Amino acid sequence: MKRRIYITIACFIFILFILEFILRFKFGFCDALLYQSSDKYEYIAQPSQNRYRFGAHIRSNSYSQRSEEPDSTKIKILGLGDSVLFGGTWMDQDSLATTLFSLETGMQMLNISAGSWGPDNCAAYLKEKGTFDAQAMILVCSSHDAYDIMSFFPVVGNFPTYPDKQYSLAICELIDRYLIPRWKMLFAKYSAKLDPDAAVVKAAQHNSVAKKSVIFDPGFDQLKAISDSLHIPFGIYLHAETDELQKGIYNEMGQQICQWAETNHIPLMKGLENGEKIRMYKDIIHFNEKGQRHLADCLKKIVSELLHKNENK
Repeated sequence: MKRRIYITIACFIFILFILEFILRFKFGFCDALLYQSSDKYEYIAQPSQNRYRFGAHIRSNSYSQRSEEPDSTKIKILGLGDSVLFGGTWMDQDSLATTLFSLETGMQMLNISAGSWGPDNCAAYLKEKGTFDAQAMILVCSSHDAYDIMSFFPVVGNFPTYPDKQYSLAICELIDRYLIPRWKMLFAKYSAKLDPDAAVVKAAQHNSVAKKSVIFDPGFDQLKAISDSLHIPFGIYLHAETDELQKGIYNEMGQQICQWAETNHIPLMKGLENGEKIRMYKDIIHFNEKGQRHLADCLKKIVSELLHKNENK
């Protein structure tokens, strides 16, 4: 009897060991991208990370950008945005629009972004870190960014998608980060506050936008002021959500961004008019690899036009 118990315990431990091994080395558990809080721009990826997670290679440089280190030998472009530009941790670094742009143009586009960032987050980052001798600035935004103003709600360490430390065991991460939340959502009245990215996606599913403010995001004016002070061109790529794509028109907030750009003479490329298709989306907002490929081509066109126009001034 005791022998059977020992064998059962040994088999159980062996199964746990195999599961731990598979979760770590096959799926990248205990190797999540980590974040840090900021009193200037809410949160950002921790610097100098090199992660492998769910088949994707994810890196951040010493400035917390999802890019290689700034290269002084190359023309640098500031790529500014939220999770659309960031790509999400499911997206391999080599598939990002900013990576493709850098490889194919010989210039370097620095990916300065984070999930659910608005233009004011981007401006605050540049005020703290500088502009890296960039020759142009590109903001990738969506309609909801018109009112996506920083709230400084404590995100890091409080939501599974914004961890600040690794789990000690992959099995614990599987249970705590994935299984328990799904169990609660399926079998209980689970009304926990959604993380910033999830809140935006849920709002878009209901054809609305989770506004953080009734004031138009001051980050648009702040980014323009930064570009004006440096005498470098500033452009916007307005990414469409799938509901807008199906209707063929931006919602009221997207139209306000278009109006702001027109009033302030800021070049703006509309995704609706430049080939965005449903097949390019992972969900109702975020691009998949095809979408990132398309975005890279659009960014090349915008930057080329901006630099050419700036040379002719």
